[in-house]
Amino acid sequence: MPIVTTETTDGDESVLVTRKGSVLTLTLNRPHRKNAMDPEAWSRLEHALRNAREDEGVRVVVIAGAGGDFCAGADLKGVRAERHPLHRMRWYADIVLALHDMPKPVVAKVEGVAVGAGWNLALGCDLVVASTTARFSQIFARRGLSLDFGGSWLLPRFVGLQQAKRLALLAEFVDAEEALGLGLVTWVKSPEEIHDFVEDIAARLAEGPPIAMAQSKLLLNEAVTRPLREALESEARAQAVNYATDAPVAKQAFLNRTEPEFAGKWLL
Repeated sequence: MPIVTTETTDGDESVLVTRKGSVLTLTLNRPHRKNAMDPEAWSRLEHALRNAREDEGVRVVVIAGAGGDFCAGADLKGVRAERHPLHRMRWYADIVLALHDMPKPVVAKVEGVAVGAGWNLALGCDLVVASTTARFSQIFARRGLSLDFGGSWLLPRFVGLQQAKRLALLAEFVDAEEALGLGLVTWVKSPEEIHDFVEDIAARLAEGPPIAMAQSKLLLNEAVTRPLREALESEARAQAVNYATDAPVAKQAFLNRTEPEFAGKWLL
């Protein structure tokens, strides 16, 4: 593991970026609006995600919210950019893709409200740790809107078409336990437990083989839309890369009865 260091950006920013070792935490920092995101905040989030992708020292990304809430979606009271709505929505799509294409594990730490685009931001992460305080809603219908920020793609894959329609059309709130039962969160923890639990999960992920995990993430994301034959071929290509990256390290550690230290480096 790298030497533990902590770097923090200006505390006045709408997205705080902190780093502890190889774990990068992005904290949505508009607590006065329950972390509802205005265009500047969305832009900062996209920039931070793209920087994290390119930084080889970052192995895990955690997305959290300040002030006891995760994200209340887009800030409808904020100043809108003078752009046609279609262009604006395509810009939001770029943020969704920056998250979806992230080759590193992304963990959502959800406390309080996660609604609209805020919930879909959490669903776009690889793992979701929810506090017992968490409340979720695909709130779009209450605002005269349809699903966005990837919700129409994500929801049916998690819960099936019928439950996805229920969540979208009724726009009702569900608590953390119901979300867990639907498969929309990975774990539920008390407010006293969640911080240490997320730190432990992130640390465990950071110790894993980065190239192999990136390939597993991609294989799983692609598998929902491809036939078995194509999935098997992709698995074969991925393993060929692993055999020249961290797999030999893991094999030697197994033979030595020691714990492997994965560097994610090409060994040929």
